[in-house]
Amino acid sequence: MDSYDTIDSHQHPDEHPWLDRLIKVGLFLLAQSIAVLLVSFVALLVSFETSWSATTEQASLLQPGDARSGSLLLKDDGATTEAIRLGTDVDITVSGPTLRTRVTQIFRNPTRDWVEAIYVYPLASEGAVDTLKMVVGDRVIVGAIKERQQARVIYEQARRAGQKAALTEQERPNIFTNSVANIGPGETVLVQIEYQEPVHQSGNEYSLRVPLVVGPRYNPAPIVQSVDFRKDGSGWGTTNSDPVPNRDRISPPVLDPAKNAPVNPTRITVHLTAGFALGEVKSHHHNVRIESPDSTTRVVTLADGTVPADRDFELSWRPAAAKAPSVGLFHEHVGDADYLLAFVTPPASEQATQKPLPREVVFVIDNSGSMGGTSIEQAKASLLYALGRLQPGDRFNVIRFDDTMDVLFPTSVPADAAHLGEATSFVSALQARGGTEMVPAMRAALTDKIADTNMVRQIVFLTDGAIGNEQQLFETIAAMRGRSRIFMVGIGSAPNTYLMTRAAELGRGAFTHIGSVEQVEERMRGLFAKLENPAVTGLSAQFSEAKADVTPAIIPDVYRDEPLVLAAKLDRLAGSLQIKGRVGDRPWSVTLPLQSAAEGKGLSKLWARRKIGDAEVARTLRETTPEETDKTILALALDHQIVTRLTSLVAVDKTPDRPEGEPLKLSALPINLPAGWDFEKIFGERPQQAPTQLRERRADAGQPATRRPAPVAPDAIRLPKTGTSSELKMIAGLIMIVLALFLFVFNRRQTLLTDAA
Repeated sequence: MDSYDTIDSHQHPDEHPWLDRLIKVGLFLLAQSIAVLLVSFVALLVSFETSWSATTEQASLLQPGDARSGSLLLKDDGATTEAIRLGTDVDITVSGPTLRTRVTQIFRNPTRDWVEAIYVYPLASEGAVDTLKMVVGDRVIVGAIKERQQARVIYEQARRAGQKAALTEQERPNIFTNSVANIGPGETVLVQIEYQEPVHQSGNEYSLRVPLVVGPRYNPAPIVQSVDFRKDGSGWGTTNSDPVPNRDRISPPVLDPAKNAPVNPTRITVHLTAGFALGEVKSHHHNVRIESPDSTTRVVTLADGTVPADRDFELSWRPAAAKAPSVGLFHEHVGDADYLLAFVTPPASEQATQKPLPREVVFVIDNSGSMGGTSIEQAKASLLYALGRLQPGDRFNVIRFDDTMDVLFPTSVPADAAHLGEATSFVSALQARGGTEMVPAMRAALTDKIADTNMVRQIVFLTDGAIGNEQQLFETIAAMRGRSRIFMVGIGSAPNTYLMTRAAELGRGAFTHIGSVEQVEERMRGLFAKLENPAVTGLSAQFSEAKADVTPAIIPDVYRDEPLVLAAKLDRLAGSLQIKGRVGDRPWSVTLPLQSAAEGKGLSKLWARRKIGDAEVARTLRETTPEETDKTILALALDHQIVTRLTSLVAVDKTPDRPEGEPLKLSALPINLPAGWDFEKIFGERPQQAPTQLRERRADAGQPATRRPAPVAPDAIRLPKTGTSSELKMIAGLIMIVLALFLFVFNRRQTLLTDAA
């Protein structure tokens, strides 16, 4: 038995040598394959983890020194990511009495998400927006004017279908919203709008203003009226009324300047062709570089290249001659009609034959939270200057308001030393705080307790106009104005010019803007030139041959140094235009031959925009019904292709871009706090998470809860996680154990075979 076993053991390798070699090769190849697969698997896991922890975060997270102007950092689920970036380019061409502005908004998506961006921004309240273009790569998509609801439907369909789309909507005549759908990861989309606007003239100075930021609006809480139903079936019930029904549309998130670098870098270029030899050209709030190709032309650019969008840009120019032209006449032929724009500055009243009437002046000063910072100092300095200009025969009163109100005297008092001293102390002690309940203050100012027709009654209202219930204020003025004249003084770096100009128009007064303390004396001196001198009254316009549709339909009084500006649609450019009125107590007239009119640009758009303004004023004065007003506005907007509260511009790229099933994130882009404003005065003390976060949600969801990750300061940015996690270490260790086990078995088999051999 032993002999048999021994012989068998010695003969086995000799009998099957090929089998042993085959087993060895097979085991070797198997071990090598397993090792390669396991090492590849480990490398793959490490690669994924690196991309999750380092590569992705380095692409979407910013290091503390990487934040650039225009970037916004958000803290979301413990990670700091860069939000969609926005830059703006403003190009303005001034051609005599009008200007054409092209605003290009550059939306850059640095994230890995598909994004819908919404941006609320201001435009000139008198601008006629008529063009929208969307640029994607080398494709240019031109927008079309549609009724507002129709444009929204077109945009929503494109958004859901994954197509790039842009929508421009008017929230107020000076507040617009751009929505841009389906901006892909790493993509840049340009949205370009254009508008036409008249040049502003005051005395010997011409100017333009480009609003760059929407000041946070105070929106009064909705008022609820409740009436119990009676058993007699009278039908009384509960009525809800909201003074600001679209409050969400005019309240973009605002960045706390103490925690965030400024966003939305803006570049501005002005090509100024005045039509006459130019003298001084001045930028009031920005450093600029001015080039002079010839005597009538200037090219103005920002000296710093770009600036944050946190204050209005204001440019003024004067003629080289001692006096500005007193008359301007321009025309444009569009379709079968001629459009006319006339500027006429009446002569200043010489010594009046009658003694000026004494005045009752009611000063109203806004000391709400939005006036915090430099604005309240400008307002107080302006009011103190105004008190010092009162004459002994005048009477006055002072009203201050935030979300409360104080009337200094029970009724207007003589402008003597005692009363003026009391008023000076009252004004000097004012501090900015609280909300902006403007309507009660306007009602108090318009309440005419003296009712002395031998006195001129004037209201000087100093505010930034940062409210959302403008229409309530307009209706109050229309109902209570009586014999009062309202002079609005816009305060600060970003006043609500729509509120100012419309309130002054309804109040048959004028609007003055003060953007810095340095402008107080100059601008208030100009205002008192209007208050102290008689206006040009009883104005009328008559065309000798042409049939004309003139705006404004009722020509207002014109104050000292102000031009009368008329726009008209004519059936033919023939004959003359005669303007009549009274300068003080004397008759005045001027006749303009229409054949002398120079070529103008965009006058048809300006005429339509002014007619729309007339329709809104007629509705406020209850001269027309809301239905009649809407019908008029819609017809004008569609005929002249301009954006209104009833029409919008929409552009759609026909090619679907976003992959089906890929989610779309909605990003409401934040704005800067206007320069000089105090964040805490408006939003309260800074919490751990600021209340001005960027709104983000899935845009393709039904009605999801809003998620608002808070912006963080650069020093709060956490660094990328480049270390390997504990889970990965455990997986890698397990794999290495399995690999070692295979190698151990292979080596053990080799040893047994060698021993057997």
